[in-house]
Amino acid sequence: MPKSACFRFLALAAVVLLQACMVVPRTTQTFDPECRAVANHMVLEQVQLGAIQHCSNEGCVALIIGAGVAAVASVIISGTIVVVGNVAYWLERRAECLRVQ
Repeated sequence: MPKSACFRFLALAAVVLLQACMVVPRTTQTFDPECRAVANHMVLEQVQLGAIQHCSNEGCVALIIGAGVAAVASVIISGTIVVVGNVAYWLERRAECLRVQ
């Protein structure tokens, strides 16, 4: 396989894999029977913001790199929000449980 054909194949594979790699934080609620209250919990949800289509050569490389950077940034930022949010929700639930008991 020639070098340019191999590069195009890898670029196409990267485009397909990176199309749905954005994540956002989402809050879910469940009822906690021990505390007799609604408990919040944050999770990461995968979303597709857009698809890369009809690009060629250097334009494709730039789009792939941009999509990769955006995907990594969304995981880091959203992951941090979820960790901090879950700690806050855990503290809130502990305080509410203590108040009920």
